[in-house]
Amino acid sequence: MSDSGSGDDPFGASNPFQGLPIFGDLAKMFQNQGPMSWDAARQFALGIATGGETEPNVDPVARIQIEQLARVAELQIANATGLDASPGGRGLTITPVNRTTWTQRTLDDYRPLFEILAQSLNEADAGPGPLTDELGQVDPTDPMGFMAPLMKMIGPMMLGLTAGSMVGHLAQRSFGQYELPIPRTGDDLMLIVPNLDEFGQEWSLPAADLRLWVCLHEVAHHAVLGVPHVRARLEQLLQAYLAGFQPDPGRLEQELGSFESMDVTGPDAFQNMLGNPEVVLGAIQSPAQRDLLPRLEALVCVIVGYVDVTMDRIGGGLLANYDMITEAVRRRRVEAADADRFVEQLFGLELGQPAYDRGSRFVEGVLERGGPDGLARLWTSERELPTPAEVDAPGLWLARIDLPDEPDLPPTDPTA
Repeated sequence: MSDSGSGDDPFGASNPFQGLPIFGDLAKMFQNQGPMSWDAARQFALGIATGGETEPNVDPVARIQIEQLARVAELQIANATGLDASPGGRGLTITPVNRTTWTQRTLDDYRPLFEILAQSLNEADAGPGPLTDELGQVDPTDPMGFMAPLMKMIGPMMLGLTAGSMVGHLAQRSFGQYELPIPRTGDDLMLIVPNLDEFGQEWSLPAADLRLWVCLHEVAHHAVLGVPHVRARLEQLLQAYLAGFQPDPGRLEQELGSFESMDVTGPDAFQNMLGNPEVVLGAIQSPAQRDLLPRLEALVCVIVGYVDVTMDRIGGGLLANYDMITEAVRRRRVEAADADRFVEQLFGLELGQPAYDRGSRFVEGVLERGGPDGLARLWTSERELPTPAEVDAPGLWLARIDLPDEPDLPPTDPTA
């Protein structure tokens, strides 16, 4: 007879599944998967992104057209912003892809962020365990006593499914790789042609104009996020936010334990319960995260607002249907589904229309007071990045950056 208290048994001496080999095998599999199951993430993401269907390759004609539009977009954004979308002269390319390719590359690009989240959840104090007697066995009067070790065991799988769900849903609606303004690696940008074609048909938008609009959007984001100190600041803030979740291991147990009392006759009952990152991950937003959030929101607002204003400045002269496309895209932002908001909430990114409007007001305020020369100073150095208060008062930002530098002061920690 095997020893139920061996290291292979996550339930210790009180295994409610003792004698059922399948659970022992599952326990061993889960224990070998690390803090997050990437196999589960990849399979789940691809299943959601493609609906389980095999996707065709992108039409070569679309590939040629987008390559030509990419060169136009890169030149226009460089002239309008003075920023180099491809530092070092490596050359910028925009590759048309299907949802499968976008999903695989996005999981790879987001993996460092998910691993920070997984590490913070696994290293944090797990909190009080189930009630036990003097022999260390789970108190039989505690009906949910077995849930704590069970949830610890399946936590990596749950986190993998969460990551896969997020990326899979993003793949269904994203146009390019900057649906979320998160820095990526390399200078090969992606456009999801099936999503562009479906959106264009839904809104009766000319395909070539829509593709150029999205090329401008992607290149503008890539140029800003390619500025070294902007990239470094945003990565620091995102990493600090994801590392700051507080564990609440009883949250999912409580939700599952009360599931019997829920109205499960509606199709959305269980989905709504798991639509909250705090429930799925057994974590809650910490005071440190709430303190950091205004700085993260301020930087993101300025980035997306700057891109919007830049496109408005050049788009009308390039695209006869620019206003119609822009209105359709902005309505799409407002109508985003809960599944799309889930990833924003988890990463601390609130990208509803108010965030874009806040950033645009700042950029337009700078242009009004300081003109193009004043706006050109926005990305000069880390010192010029606006504070949360300055985002809502561009005059304060202009006044501060005109003050003399204070070289003797140590650099500030953006997450402090």
